[in-house]
Amino acid sequence: MKLGQIIGRVVLNTQDPAYTGGRFLVVHPLDRKQLSGGALKDMTPGISIVAWDELGAGVGDVVAYSESGEAAAPFANPTPVDAYIGAILDHWTYQPQT
Repeated sequence: MKLGQIIGRVVLNTQDPAYTGGRFLVVHPLDRKQLSGGALKDMTPGISIVAWDELGAGVGDVVAYSESGEAAAPFANPTPVDAYIGAILDHWTYQPQT
């Protein structure tokens, strides 16, 4: 799992029935500076991803997400999804190894 912050929502005009009960959110991965106490609002430019959320995360929340094959595991039927939000975080501790 990786950590990221929700920076937006994806709006669809047509949705596959396999995606009932949740929504797609835009997640910006957090870097070492932000994980070790840097301001979350000062995000470095980078690649954001779109992740499926069934937990009710909102813009500004810090979440744990998985990518690739693990992202499709929560679905009962094979569903094409590349990232899945598995947790909404309230607090974390990051102590990098030197």
